[in-house]
Amino acid sequence: MLDIKLIRKEPEMVKESLRKRKSDPSLIDRLLDIDEQRRDNIGKADELKNTRNVESKKIGKMKKEGKDIQPQAKKVREIGDEIKRLNDEIRSLDVEIYEIMSVIPNIPSEKVPPGKDDSENVEVRRWGEIPEFSFTPLPHWDIGEKLDILDIPRAVKLSKTRFTLLKGMGAALERALTSFMLDVQTRERGYTEILPPFLVNPESMLGSGQLPKFEEDLFKCEKYNLYLIPTAEVPLTNYHANEIIDEEDLPLYYSGYSACFRSEAGSAGKDTRGLTRNHQFDKVELVKFTHPDNSYDELEKMLNDAEEILKRLKIPYRVMIICLGDLGFTPVFKYDLEFWAPGQNRWVEVSSCSNCTDFQARRANIRFKSRKGGKPDYVHTLNGSGLAVGRTLAAVLENYQNEDGSVTVPEVLRPYMHGLEAIMMTEAG
Repeated sequence: MLDIKLIRKEPEMVKESLRKRKSDPSLIDRLLDIDEQRRDNIGKADELKNTRNVESKKIGKMKKEGKDIQPQAKKVREIGDEIKRLNDEIRSLDVEIYEIMSVIPNIPSEKVPPGKDDSENVEVRRWGEIPEFSFTPLPHWDIGEKLDILDIPRAVKLSKTRFTLLKGMGAALERALTSFMLDVQTRERGYTEILPPFLVNPESMLGSGQLPKFEEDLFKCEKYNLYLIPTAEVPLTNYHANEIIDEEDLPLYYSGYSACFRSEAGSAGKDTRGLTRNHQFDKVELVKFTHPDNSYDELEKMLNDAEEILKRLKIPYRVMIICLGDLGFTPVFKYDLEFWAPGQNRWVEVSSCSNCTDFQARRANIRFKSRKGGKPDYVHTLNGSGLAVGRTLAAVLENYQNEDGSVTVPEVLRPYMHGLEAIMMTEAG
């Protein structure tokens, strides 16, 4: 959520930001009209309170003098009724203001490149060598089917399309990747591991920015008024909701595994095969709470933390700066990591790392107390995938496939796979 003081001070700048994001700039005019009415009502209510105090004192004096206080008491009651009416209207205006503020996206950094969609994202660098095969490499869904470690038809039978089922060494490989990712981030990179609830309340969804804008992408349990999380970013970001953190405790790093649930509304026809875009998938999330002065430095560190997983797996990847048209609702600046998928002959996103500045912190009311004293200020929040586990499994299957149909297990995963060096056709299942 933006600071309304900024909107009052620089409305045209905020409007321009909305235009660039293909949002309606008239929201700002409507917001400012309501805000002006609210502040006018507050001023009137304050004046009436002062008047009521003065008139109430007169009642005490009149009592001492033995005068009839009924006319004066009636006047004070009428003033009180008007104050109540104004306060009710102020509360109603507060709701309207919040509803508008909650759908206004964050203001992009000046460093964000222009562009209409993901085709105009900007490549920063590449790591690793694109593998060459003496045979035609297969996509991961064909590899998984041949090895009998990925069973999509039975997943559909159990649920519906865009669900998958891993079995045998496929399930073990997913678990190995999750443990490996968490071990790197918690044992070496300073993150505290959290296993969060997978169902959260609407307030948590509001705090992280999923509600109200992305409600159609969420799975909701109506009976309990809870939502299945689309990412562990939601519970991790809200971990310190309505709290004040001591400045000396910043930055705070958290990492957590979760299953993630997304309806993928509006994504018909996109990445429908395999492990790339499903209604349920596993992910290891990275979240930081930082001092406002350090958030961009911490973003670079977070990006490096996510890259380290791909480097140790020896998966070739590239780093992309996300353009304006692909930026999303909450970030001011975002990187994507994309691995090379030889079986699909394309780059596939496996991580996004975002700086949301104080946007989520304002929504979730997360502040820090400065060493210098004064009023608490809002922290900056950052989030990133470290990594999407299913997509990383796809990266391993495609980059480590062999002509005989087997898949070599990356060296860093072998301790988690009881020393297994390759998934063979005869060992499948």
